[in-house]
Amino acid sequence: MTRLTLALAALFASAVLVHANPERWAAEGWRTDFSRTTVSFSEILSGGPPRDGIPSIDEPRFLPAKAIEAIGAAEPVIRLEVDGEVRAYPLQILMWHEIANDVISGVPVAVTYCPLCNASLVFDRRLEGQVLEFGTTGKLRNSDLVMYDRQTESWWQQFTGEAVVGELTGKKLKLIPSRIVSFSNFAAENPDASVLVPNDPDFRDYGRNPYASYDSATVPFLYRGDLPDDIPAMARVVVVREGQTPVIVSLDKVRKDGFARDGLEFQFESGVASALDRSRIADGRDVGTVRVMRDGVDVAHDVTFAFVAHAFHPDVPIITE
Repeated sequence: MTRLTLALAALFASAVLVHANPERWAAEGWRTDFSRTTVSFSEILSGGPPRDGIPSIDEPRFLPAKAIEAIGAAEPVIRLEVDGEVRAYPLQILMWHEIANDVISGVPVAVTYCPLCNASLVFDRRLEGQVLEFGTTGKLRNSDLVMYDRQTESWWQQFTGEAVVGELTGKKLKLIPSRIVSFSNFAAENPDASVLVPNDPDFRDYGRNPYASYDSATVPFLYRGDLPDDIPAMARVVVVREGQTPVIVSLDKVRKDGFARDGLEFQFESGVASALDRSRIADGRDVGTVRVMRDGVDVAHDVTFAFVAHAFHPDVPIITE
């Protein structure tokens, strides 16, 4: 067993021993309305850290891409464009913070990354005339980050952008199109664009992957649900959430054959390192990335693990052939 496997196994053991209990959560200081929920509390586990133990970035700092030397050429960054303004959010930073509360072109956004699900999603923080600010609960559901908003302390599922516990239960955040690209490609196309940098470079070992070899595992950690039948649990899949039924297709199929459906065009691009492979992200194997468009316009999507897509969309087949 690798050191990572032992560490995560210990975390899993501790998580399942912490039973879902609103009284216990209230004793932690939560002001959340636990009488309102759309999920079973038994599905929510402690991930180990307490609330804000993985601290969100609330006052993001940026430098122009051409001035940055601490990010490897193939390292993955989240490329976000809003009203013509482009920014990049490196996974080597979000690995340690998971949420960045930012404002781009006047739009308040939450840029999020869940390492255990490899899910990179950007949300509009505006909801019914209110601007929300998000932090980490320290809880997981289906191995996915459970966020909370600091205004009502409702709990939100990162993968769906939906409030699942608390005053805002049932509300959904608007998903904003973003995509993973390599830092070198981003910098070449946008040398003057802003790139997120650490507020304190010594706060964490930025550039290190604390989940080394995780995406080569056969089963996920901190997960108790069913696994998909026709694809490895940790295989990467592309999820597009347009309409009532999402489209889910394996990244390997897109790489081999390309893919198009219902006006959606999936384009594979090589040269992007896995953030969850080697101990240094810059050394990660090339897993590539994907761009999804409709009529030449980017469409919101995510590249995640097959077990995650299956957990949240169990009735939607994953296209592999």
